[in-house]
Amino acid sequence: MACEQCTDSIFRQKIGRCQRCMVQLTVLSILTWPIWWRFFADQPKTVESIALLFFAISFTGLLCLHLLVWCYRKLYQK
Repeated sequence: MACEQCTDSIFRQKIGRCQRCMVQLTVLSILTWPIWWRFFADQPKTVESIALLFFAISFTGLLCLHLLVWCYRKLYQK
């Protein structure tokens, strides 16, 4: 990644600071959920459906973690 925080090796120092990561996760979440809903929601037990669902949940979960830590840092570190 191009930002300074992403060159650090400690995971918790990266969370909530990298705008580029948050934008990428937002775009990926916005893309994967409608694709899963449109093409795979009616067949939830196929391998493709489960894989895309795991990706969508992972993207959204990591984005939520980023945003939660970002809000925490904005509120309590000033």
